[in-house]
Amino acid sequence: MYKLISDDCCRRRTCVTDSKEGETGKPQGFDTTNLDPYMMKDPEAMAVNFARALENLGKAASAWLAPRERGDVNDKIAEPMTDMVKTLSKITEYWMSDPRRTFEAQTQLMSSYFGVWMRSMQRMQGEAAEPEPDRKDKRFSDQDWEKNPFFDFLRQVYFITADWAEKMVTQTEGLDEHTKHKAGFYVKQITAALSPTNFVATNPQLYRETIASSGENLVRGMKMLAEDIVAGHGDLKLRHTDMTKFAVGRDMALTPGKVIAQNDICQIIQYEATTETVLKRPLLICPPWINKFYILDLNPQKSFIKWCVDHGHTVFVISWVNPDSRHAQKDWTAYAREGVDFALETIEKATGETDVNAIGYCVGGTLLAATLALHAKEKNKRIRSATLFTTQVDFTHAGDLKVFVDEEQLQALEAHMQAVGYLDGSKMATAFNMLRASELIWPYFVNNYLKGEMPMPFDLLFWNADSTRMAAANHAFYLRNCYLRNALTADEMVLDGKTLSLKDVKIPIYNLATREDHIAPAKSVFLGSQFFGGKVDFVLAGSGHIAGVVNPPDKKKYQYWTGGPAKGDYDVWLTKAEEAPGSWWPHWHAWIEAKDGKRVPARKPGGASLNAIEEAPGSYVMERA
Repeated sequence: MYKLISDDCCRRRTCVTDSKEGETGKPQGFDTTNLDPYMMKDPEAMAVNFARALENLGKAASAWLAPRERGDVNDKIAEPMTDMVKTLSKITEYWMSDPRRTFEAQTQLMSSYFGVWMRSMQRMQGEAAEPEPDRKDKRFSDQDWEKNPFFDFLRQVYFITADWAEKMVTQTEGLDEHTKHKAGFYVKQITAALSPTNFVATNPQLYRETIASSGENLVRGMKMLAEDIVAGHGDLKLRHTDMTKFAVGRDMALTPGKVIAQNDICQIIQYEATTETVLKRPLLICPPWINKFYILDLNPQKSFIKWCVDHGHTVFVISWVNPDSRHAQKDWTAYAREGVDFALETIEKATGETDVNAIGYCVGGTLLAATLALHAKEKNKRIRSATLFTTQVDFTHAGDLKVFVDEEQLQALEAHMQAVGYLDGSKMATAFNMLRASELIWPYFVNNYLKGEMPMPFDLLFWNADSTRMAAANHAFYLRNCYLRNALTADEMVLDGKTLSLKDVKIPIYNLATREDHIAPAKSVFLGSQFFGGKVDFVLAGSGHIAGVVNPPDKKKYQYWTGGPAKGDYDVWLTKAEEAPGSWWPHWHAWIEAKDGKRVPARKPGGASLNAIEEAPGSYVMERA
């Protein structure tokens, strides 16, 4: 293929030009003067390495098949595939049922292809071509995606086809919103998977590296593929970082503290004071159980927990158990009573204080909000202020995660969880990664298995890979009551026999959203602010679900926005909001002190009533999924 291109370009001297924009701003001809990196140097070595790569691929296939043959893995691959085919068939039916629509769809696509062909021919002749739409896609950063005629053509055809497929979904009429949402999501997954960047023969960088190493990259890559399937016990456990470079308690979760209480579902950690006086009100952090709490204590430089301790907070953290079949019946009531309430009782024993400031992160914030509504029914006023990090209480605009939740999919998931007592952490990790497949799946697939390179050590990605299981009753309650029924803001959620209403929650709330959040979209968090019965200070931070929250002030990164009440339209609120540079942490701390700035002498973990069980970060967080 490349020899043909080279020979043709030698005959057409006009095409041997620099691929830069001319005076008119239009792309000029291709640069095909250097095709040597694409020419095979050692066919014998390439053949040997291809054989070795195939051998390693065979080991990967065996690692995938063996647990299925033993009955250790009960595959559910067909279920999501069936749903995808059924959903996309409705799009196909709409466009194929009317010949005029069929012709219109075909014409849109073919005319775009013809435009690519004409631009390519113009550039092959050394002529200026009409500029393409400006696309900033990191996958296509290699210069040969534009300079080499073959790869430039592939790139343009891919973009046009992907755009066309998405338009077919958006322009389909007569579908309910959920089905159209699912169809759009599935199309994005397919186009992300079929990108020419994901294949050796159609990715210039991969092709050059394969030629340069005579296929040694594929030998290493297939070896890593086999290792990752073994590590996943028959499923692919895609590695995002070098997991050997970090250990919890050695490299992360280092803030000194003690585990001072524990039960079946959590440990309570109290951190050691670093100031002579502390705020009278202790601070309780309720993290999500879908991930582990040490995202707030990654290392001393990034630790929100350490920062709070250093600013005079007596910090308590709930460290959730990594559940197994013994916890199958632990539902939201159990997590509220044996988690949040157990922590409040522990705080009172350790400090003598009944008034507490509380923080909830992500689903931990949703649980905290529901528990506050339960407390309001019971006249329990222990929590005096609440801070919610990227927390949804209303799920109207919950984003792409809603794709996975409808009655049919939920029933299948519940049946699976009832059989084993929990949902394996890898399932949720895969769902989260699919939200940004072009960033969190395919670049790592290419880097690991086609380039054969070990991913770089990165503490955040280590934490992300340290997934947790979800207790069956807990996870089913969450999906059904939040994503499917949106019960909390409809005043229909029931905990411990009591029907909850967020309007009963009158305490002050600091509600933090992040602007680029794909898990708890800012629009969703904003809308949720309007359901509480008291004053809500809505704050928007720059960046996403993690980086927007874990943003130490000394890094001087990103920004945050504050404004009036979270009423009306989110976009309108944002246009009127005041932007401030850097981290929101000091703003939040000032908010807390304004509620109650009284200080008392520093406290020791456990106080006089509770003995330390073990050193922080405790043993529950060490349990791997």
